[in-house]
Amino acid sequence: MTNMKLAVITGSVREGRFGPTITRWFTEHARQHGLFDVDVVDLADTPLPLELPGTLEQLVDVRGRPGDLRRLAARLEQADAYVVVTPEYNHSLPASLKHLIDWHPVQWQAKPVALVSYGGYGGGVRAAEHLRQIFCEMHAVTIRNWISLDQHWTRFDAEGRLMDPEGPDGAAKAMLDQLGWWSTVLHEARLATPYRA
Repeated sequence: MTNMKLAVITGSVREGRFGPTITRWFTEHARQHGLFDVDVVDLADTPLPLELPGTLEQLVDVRGRPGDLRRLAARLEQADAYVVVTPEYNHSLPASLKHLIDWHPVQWQAKPVALVSYGGYGGGVRAAEHLRQIFCEMHAVTIRNWISLDQHWTRFDAEGRLMDPEGPDGAAKAMLDQLGWWSTVLHEARLATPYRA
């Protein structure tokens, strides 16, 4: 079995966002884990049009999209698994992240999704729980283990390093182990029997 292709998605596009710092920390763990080829998808790099196409068929057929949007769809399609790095905005996920999911209704099917949330005292838990409901509708599988970083601005130094890494690093290892199992099993299942939503 070759390495699984893992897309790590930075979900916030807000000015002054903290997401890239957390994505860099997690991506380092994912690359060291050994099972994954990592592709970092930053939504700030590929803005999606505000207006969605009118039909599911138009959303599924990406051939008419501009080149950067076709490439984004291809990156999501090629991934065997996803990690979504999300803050919590107003008790839920960022609109940019929901928009990405809505623009790509089939790329997630029969693939595992792991969540890394961050926020104030709640650590982004409500954003993570809302994402579980959304990805279920996309026929994706959210894995049980996830990482929640409360008061994230107090956890990293000026260079973006965790000041007390033992707990989060252990959580990252456990989550990647689970994601590795799910990504391998679902990859083999999709090869044996193509998934039909």
